[in-house]
Amino acid sequence: MASKRSIADFIKPAAVLAGFPGHDYTLSGLLQSRLQPDAARPCILFNDKTWTWSEFVDAVGKTAGMLAARGIRHGDRVAVMAGNSDAHVRMLFALARLGAIMVPVNPDYGVEEARYVLNHAGVSAVACSDATLAVARAATAEMTPAPWFMRVLGEDASVPSLDALVAASNAVVPALAAQADDTVVIIYTSGTTGFPKGVMHSQRSFCLSGEREIERSYLQARNRALIVLPMFHINALFYSVAGTFVVGGCLVIAPRFSASQFWKLAADTQVTRANVMLAGMTILTRRPRSEYDDRHCLEIIVCGGLTDEIVDTCTQEFGIKKLVEGFGMTEVPGTFGVPVEAQQTRGSMGAPGIYPGNKMPWTQVRIVDDEGRDVADGVTGEMLVRMPTMLQGYYKDAEQTAAAIRDGWFYTGDLVCRNEDGWYSFIARKKDIIRRRGENISGAELDRVIGTHPAVSGVAVIAVSDDISGEEALAVVVRKPQQDVSAQEIAAWCGERLAAFKVPRYVVFTDDLPRTPTGKVAKHILKKDVTLVTRAVAVR
Repeated sequence: MASKRSIADFIKPAAVLAGFPGHDYTLSGLLQSRLQPDAARPCILFNDKTWTWSEFVDAVGKTAGMLAARGIRHGDRVAVMAGNSDAHVRMLFALARLGAIMVPVNPDYGVEEARYVLNHAGVSAVACSDATLAVARAATAEMTPAPWFMRVLGEDASVPSLDALVAASNAVVPALAAQADDTVVIIYTSGTTGFPKGVMHSQRSFCLSGEREIERSYLQARNRALIVLPMFHINALFYSVAGTFVVGGCLVIAPRFSASQFWKLAADTQVTRANVMLAGMTILTRRPRSEYDDRHCLEIIVCGGLTDEIVDTCTQEFGIKKLVEGFGMTEVPGTFGVPVEAQQTRGSMGAPGIYPGNKMPWTQVRIVDDEGRDVADGVTGEMLVRMPTMLQGYYKDAEQTAAAIRDGWFYTGDLVCRNEDGWYSFIARKKDIIRRRGENISGAELDRVIGTHPAVSGVAVIAVSDDISGEEALAVVVRKPQQDVSAQEIAAWCGERLAAFKVPRYVVFTDDLPRTPTGKVAKHILKKDVTLVTRAVAVR
């Protein structure tokens, strides 16, 4: 097994941050402040390519010049719809220099889902891959003005590659046109309305999230951070990318999470840390031990909701010094964390996050009842959060923004309990969201899609617990009179209209659905019916 340093040998978070010059909290300012002292050190590893810091900074400037030459201006939105690659990071920093906005899109989206996001965002351009090109073209076919396309992965000659466009432009590096409070990303996340909401974050939020990550997971300048989580998620962008750039480290980007290749990749690239979702960690603990590679140098893995199985296997068999738990949302990244030097925990959200050295206020939390009154320790209530990295709002949705942010507090919709020591535990979701393998699935969206089936008169999709996935979707379906439809047909209907991860795992048929006095489906009653899963048909 490769040698790994003790946590006691790590440089403290405040000292790590103090080792770099200050900057203006734009992404360009952050990049320049971390260029030295060794511009030839590795910055990004992807497949067989290694970017040094000087090469990456140069590429970002030239990419920004090409985008500006093609008409991208301050405030414009550009989508990246492709699997993980170095292009995500390059596009993020290049667009940020112009004060433009990256819209990362799930590459597994079907036409309907992509159409909503790309049209709602009003993108000016789409960076895609061979695998997503047809969907992206179909999704934007009716947009006016039509976006232009570039390719960041693949070899489809019908679309110019990002590198070819940059090489042909010969554009000069544009002057910085951004400020710290300009929006830098819009990340679409499933909502209870059935349509995704565009969460807006500023350049300042990105940089501060990276600085906070030093405190949460003891990032070090020597670190190589492995990214296996999708780049359209807040986790990969605001924890791994932002944190690694803040400490001047190196990113190792994997196209996707592969349990069978995880340990070999970790060993071959000599990464020292990784963020992995709970489902991924569970799978790793149950894979054949022949896949484990003791050459790895992993010291810390960040993962929420840890179980005894994961902690015991990782510490006793995999040689991981520390597993770090935390909690955050797309709207409020880096909210909670279990201090690295604290005793190993299992399943706790931890304590409210702090900034390195406690030099600025960070997470403020309230737990309130349905009337908005603060509750006592040990009592469950809705969690309200206020912090420097809170979302700017939901893009083009003033109503949802006003509902979520009130008097400076973000209403999370999560039910949480605080103990007498000031640590928090997640209890349940107040919102109609199913959390499957790190993906948010909107129950309302599934209700809408299944409800359009000609043989369906009523439907309610709820979350059910699952040992591997965390939660799975169960569709409770009422057939129309004299109509027949099977569970497999319901699944196929969803599969034709939605990404594969959204297809319900279970379908159960019933004669009626419970309703509230106002006629709405009472999902809370369905969730109490423990017989639903036993009566359901597993369709995948």
